[in-house]
Amino acid sequence: MLNHRFSMLINGKLIHTDKTFPVTNPATGKVVAEVPEVDDASIQLALTSARDAFPIWSRMPQSQRQPIIEKYRQLLEQNREEIIELLITETGKPYDNAEYDFGMLTTCLRFFCDEAARIDQQVIPDPDGRFLNYTLRQPLGVVVGYLAWNFPLLNLGYKLGPVLASGCTAIIKPSQITPLATLRCAELLIEAGVPDGVINIFSGTDYDVTAPLLESDIPSMFTMIGSTRAGVGAMKSACTNVKHFSVELGGNAPVLVYDDADIEAAAHSIVDLKFANSGQVCVSPNRCFVHESVYEEFLSAAADRAAGITLGAGRGDGRRMGPVLTSQARDRMLSLISSAQEKGASIVCGGKAPDPAMEGFFIEPTILRDVSRDMELSCDEIFGPILPVIPFTDDDDEIALANDTEYGLAAYVYTTNITRGLRAAAEIESGSVCVNEVHYAVHLPHGGVKQSGVGKDCSRYSLQEYLTLKRVSVLVGP
Repeated sequence: MLNHRFSMLINGKLIHTDKTFPVTNPATGKVVAEVPEVDDASIQLALTSARDAFPIWSRMPQSQRQPIIEKYRQLLEQNREEIIELLITETGKPYDNAEYDFGMLTTCLRFFCDEAARIDQQVIPDPDGRFLNYTLRQPLGVVVGYLAWNFPLLNLGYKLGPVLASGCTAIIKPSQITPLATLRCAELLIEAGVPDGVINIFSGTDYDVTAPLLESDIPSMFTMIGSTRAGVGAMKSACTNVKHFSVELGGNAPVLVYDDADIEAAAHSIVDLKFANSGQVCVSPNRCFVHESVYEEFLSAAADRAAGITLGAGRGDGRRMGPVLTSQARDRMLSLISSAQEKGASIVCGGKAPDPAMEGFFIEPTILRDVSRDMELSCDEIFGPILPVIPFTDDDDEIALANDTEYGLAAYVYTTNITRGLRAAAEIESGSVCVNEVHYAVHLPHGGVKQSGVGKDCSRYSLQEYLTLKRVSVLVGP
């Protein structure tokens, strides 16, 4: 068990309750910490505290908010290794993945402060010359944010960055599976001098207790990262009054590998993203369509690339992959593989849990061939280390194959024909399309279409969601 006593941050104070719940290290399967279970009183205090802090933080000039946010960023960096170790403990991530996760939090804090200084407040010409018309961007209000467990601090950064930079206040719930690093980061908000109530971060498992967060008329915005099912349910609960929504939900990312692609480069790119974070990535390749003429070549290159992956958490040499987060997730992966085999797919590599003597919820990086579009792992988000590879022919409409899903978060295209690549990018129904190389960054908008959500994370477009757009007209002429 960890020695640290974990607390919730509510109204600028570290809070404990009478009940706790356990957190498990997925690399060992053992409980490593107990964290507070939020109660009704703490939820109500978080709501009123965020409401009361909003006038203070929102009216504070950016020149005064920015140094506080920067001090917080510096405190995070000073405690970098401790926080990364907490991430590894609660997620089983390899060190480089945990380091990236942490780094995105500090990157988001700096990026959104810079963006807040560049807010576009447009002057709108008046056709008669009688009015000075201009727009004001002002903080929206109290934000409630629910975070996913796959990248605890990246997801925190996606919300905390725009909240602090915009002048909003927030109540944030990390996943009950991975709350440790987030709660530790919450403690540092006090030391940074963030005013009481501006950011409230709590842990909990009982959604009946947290329901008032969604149903209250105090929040102006609900934002989350999670599954489509959870997002739809939360949005229904939140529709007790008019709220803004920004939700990044499920994905079922297609990949198109054309016959003219650089096959080895494509295989390496796809395998590296598929098995990053054990496949627990919302933009992970989920349905890999490969032209029949290069199908065998691609499978061979992909298997060779996957063979270089070593299972393990924390530090270690080479390319490492950690466990999936729960034993239930591992059982689901094995069931998906078994079901696909029964329907005609075959295993290229992986396909099973490692030696039973190995602790934790590990599963081998798995590539399946001869997968059909009606198999379960083709229809639903896998969210694990399984890559289904599906052949297509010249007679197929490959764009229709890519679009044959209710989701639309990310897509990938590999071709050396620029016309073909641009056509696919234009016609695939997805919030982002990467051609020939996977590319994500904080300055690029991230979000989905269809059932993958509404709104954006990252980029100036995300910051705008935390700001109102007010038009002002001043009579200046006769």
